Amino acid sequence: MNAEKNITKVRAHDAICGILYLISAGLTFSSGNLEYLYIAFGVGTLQLISPFTKFCPVYFVLNKIMPETDPMQNGK
Repeated sequence: MNAEKNITKVRAHDAICGILYLISAGLTFSSGNLEYLYIAFGVGTLQLISPFTKFCPVYFVLNKIMPETDPMQNGK
C-alpha cells in the first residue's frame, strides 16, 4: 500500500518537473525571449545536483503535503 503512495509521489515529481520544462519552452517559443530558458536551466541544474546533495525542492514540498509516504530526497 505504501509503495503505491510512493509511486504517486514520484509521478507527481516527474509531472511537476515536466510542466516546468514545458512552460519554459512554451514561453520561449511564444515570446521569442530566450530568458525564459533560465527556468529549464534552473530545473535541470537542481535535478543534476539532487543526487549529490540529497535535497530536491519539489520532493521537499511533496514530503510536507504527503506525510503518509516515505520521505524522498529529504537531505538524509
